[in-house]
Amino acid sequence: MNDDRTTPDWIETLAPDEIFVFGSNLQGLHGGGAARLAHRAFGARWGVGVGPTGRCYAIPTMQGGVETIRPYVEDFIDYAARHPESRFLVTEIGCGIAGFTPCQIAPLFRRAAAMRNVSLPRRFRDELERSDRQ
Repeated sequence: MNDDRTTPDWIETLAPDEIFVFGSNLQGLHGGGAARLAHRAFGARWGVGVGPTGRCYAIPTMQGGVETIRPYVEDFIDYAARHPESRFLVTEIGCGIAGFTPCQIAPLFRRAAAMRNVSLPRRFRDELERSDRQ
């Protein structure tokens, strides 16, 4: 998988065409982790926990198990497909405060891994490559 489609480990700024994709809660209370960064640095609006907000895209991860995250990831992938002019920098959603692991979350992004305008975290890409070899 191409390195230019791997999300940097740390994001401090966004290019004009870049969108910061982060894990949120349904209430849009961006108090910690990548959600806090999204709110403080990239304009994610307080109270918006799903979809486009500021220069970001919120994917809720705090409402239950992995299967509750899947429809939101699918919505994101469809959104990214409709916006090829933007580059989406997906963070390790769900792998911080929500408590999931990359091996649990990465498979949700399998369809996005082939998209030219979606960058995935290195650990998600590694997990997808590992599962492809098995």
